Order: sequence, then C-alpha cells, then structure tokens
Amino acid sequence: MNGLRVIPTWRHGRERLYVCLTDGRNIAWYDRETARINLIGDDRKEDVLEALGPFLTGPVTVGPPPVPTPAELARLSLHPDDDLAPNRPGEALLVALDRDPGPAHRLRADPRRRALFAEQAVGEALDRLDGAGWHTLHSIPLPGGDRVHHLAIGPGGLFAVHALYARRARVRIADPLVTLGRHEPEPLLRRVRGNAARASYALTAEVRPVLALVGPTDVSFTAPPREVRVLQDTALPDLARLGGVLKPADVEALHAMARDRGAWGRV
Repeated sequence: MNGLRVIPTWRHGRERLYVCLTDGRNIAWYDRETARINLIGDDRKEDVLEALGPFLTGPVTVGPPPVPTPAELARLSLHPDDDLAPNRPGEALLVALDRDPGPAHRLRADPRRRALFAEQAVGEALDRLDGAGWHTLHSIPLPGGDRVHHLAIGPGGLFAVHALYARRARVRIADPLVTLGRHEPEPLLRRVRGNAARASYALTAEVRPVLALVGPTDVSFTAPPREVRVLQDTALPDLARLGGVLKPADVEALHAMARDRGAWGRV
C-alpha cells in the first residue's frame, strides 16, 4: 500500500477520481471522459498509477494539468470533507431521514418528506442551468442550524433559493407572511431575506433572495414582496436568461469560495 486513497466525484454528469494523501490533499485526478490522469507533481507518479490501476479501463494520457485558474487551485486545495459541491438537493433532510425515518404507522405524511420533495424538485431545476454557465450548491449549513437550500451562481448573479412545498395549495403572500392553504401564516420571507444576507456576508458579494414554490395552484400578493423574488419551480429556468452581472471567471471564483464549508462558519 502506498498510503493514497481514491475518491470518486460526480459533477455536471462527469466522473472524476481524485487521488488524495492521508491528510486529504489532492495530488492527482483521473477524468474518465478524456482518459487523462492529471498529476500535480511527478514525484509520486508511480504511486498514483498504482492507486488508480483498478479503475483504469484502457489507455490513458498522463501528465501535468493545464495551468490552473485561481478557482481551480482553491478547489484542489480543499479538503474533501469541507467541499460542499457534492451535496445533493436536500442533503441535510436525506441524512436526517436516514438516521430517524419516523414511525411507519404515521397517519399524515412526514413534513420532512414534503420538504425534501420540494428541495429535490428545485435543486434538479437549478442543476439543469449548468450548461448555461451556472453552478448550484445545495444544502449549505449555517451556524445555528439553518441552511441555504440552494445557492445559484451564474452570469445573472448570486441567488439564495429557498424551496417551499406548496403542492395543490393556494399561496397568499403578505410580506413577510406566507400562507399555505388553511395553514397559519408564517414570516417566511424574513427568513429567506436573512439567509441571503448571511450568504452575502460570507461571500462578500450581493446574494439575492428567492422563494421557489413547488406545485401551487394559485399565488396571490397583497403587495410586491420587498427584495424577494417569488417564483414557481417551473419558472426557475428563467434565471438562465439573466446576465450582465458576473463574468465567467467571477462565477468560477465565487463558486470556489462558496463550496468551502469554512467560508460559512463566521455568518
């Protein structure tokens, strides 16, 4: 054994295998699609090839990677345990349900499963924007137990998106209150704005709040909400039409900063 470990990751539908030291630092990665092994240094080339041996299925190109951008350097230096990019939509809820599924005889649906459905629907819609130059991070933990459900970063700027299950319900919005059907109103918009403000502080960039409603039958407003963009999940692709705020290099740099768990510890 050479002390190296191989960690598979998926991003934008492509698989990469990262070769890490015992302290978590990456020293190489294998891109299956291009059949290329990128070495950060040549001193452990043979060890890297040995570690990746069971995963190789044909001839590969081995060599140093192209000159990395600052964003790529930040990603490569990030410990896998601190990387939020692999988080699935609803990651925190998936973990909670796995640890405590709840009683099987529950008469009403577990509200966590409805919340999970909403986060997954919104997350999948946002992930489909990747081809338009966007990146989305999911289930970003904040100090105190709250979360940013989704952070979308792209040419149109940064958006903290809060997913709300509203299937077959009428939604009435009287800022900051949001009422679902016959349920009691809740000051949800205050929370949505607050989480976006915390994200702005963490990233030192403007993050705009979005409330994404999943499956409502009707949405009404007493007045336009202050600062918060309210969208149905079917309208999320419209974000891809926004532009003129961030250049591609800025998108990559902000994504590299936001995926680091440590960036969110001080908000």
